[in-house]
Amino acid sequence: MHILVGYATAHGSTRGVADRLAAGLGRAGLTTDTRPLDVVDDADAYDAFILGSAVHNQSWLDPAKDFVRDNLELLGPRPVWLFSVGMPGALHGPWRRLGPMEASVIVRSLPTDLAGRSHRLFSGVILASQLPLGGRIRFRLMGGRYGDHRDWDAIDRWAAEIAGELLRT
Repeated sequence: MHILVGYATAHGSTRGVADRLAAGLGRAGLTTDTRPLDVVDDADAYDAFILGSAVHNQSWLDPAKDFVRDNLELLGPRPVWLFSVGMPGALHGPWRRLGPMEASVIVRSLPTDLAGRSHRLFSGVILASQLPLGGRIRFRLMGGRYGDHRDWDAIDRWAAEIAGELLRT
């Protein structure tokens, strides 16, 4: 089984999550390619897909949305898992509770014909240099914390779950 772990990233955080997922699948004996979605030439070469994107304004980046839209017919009958990388882990107080609600907004923004087996929203890296002045002010007012908020254990567990499903089929 040949699996594409495809991603769209703005600053590299999502690539790190994709690399970690692919490593977990590799440890289970599965063959993966990890690629930015805007450079995948032959999606038909893959038996399964793990697709993810950084989240901006509660939506995937255009290269990820374009890949899904352009390959919807091909993705339909194959196993597909989806992940998003945002900032719920960077938020505190009452704002922290809004993070899980963002996942459903993200999924609703994707084509309704895309039947992913599951979707995970992971926290990423957020640095002050990645935000414009207004964004930095809003982020701090919301109690946001800069830094790397990726939960590697959660990512590894999900990779193991996916590997288990793929190896049972």
